[in-house]
Amino acid sequence: MFMGEFKHNIDTKGRLIMPSKFREELGEKFVVTRGMDGCLFGYPQDEWAVMEQKLKEMPLAKKETRAFVRFFYSAATECEIDKQGRINLPVPLRNHAELEKNCVVIGVSSRIEIWSEKRWSAFSEEAEENFDEIAETMIDFGF
Repeated sequence: MFMGEFKHNIDTKGRLIMPSKFREELGEKFVVTRGMDGCLFGYPQDEWAVMEQKLKEMPLAKKETRAFVRFFYSAATECEIDKQGRINLPVPLRNHAELEKNCVVIGVSSRIEIWSEKRWSAFSEEAEENFDEIAETMIDFGF
């Protein structure tokens, strides 16, 4: 299970240090793709396989499904952690998440998320302000 928040810098070549706490669980190779809310999602191979299966089961006759699947897969890339603990993120992914220098890598249960520090701060502030309201809606999901 991934959890926690870690701040790291991305260099001009697109290399980002993966938190040591996440490296073993991510495995030798894992997948990073566009995520929601302006971040990137990272999945270990076994979780990526689960996502692939779920996406295959979606009705391709629906325009929204086709759009989502295209967007999700088109920038997906397999990442490997180098000897310095870094991954290399391609330009389309860096552009999507507006990753320039200061980044935040967070654990979200079965995946990681990679955020620009600016976007993460804005998201966190809004979520904190609305936390009680958000928590109340979780009752609808049996939480």
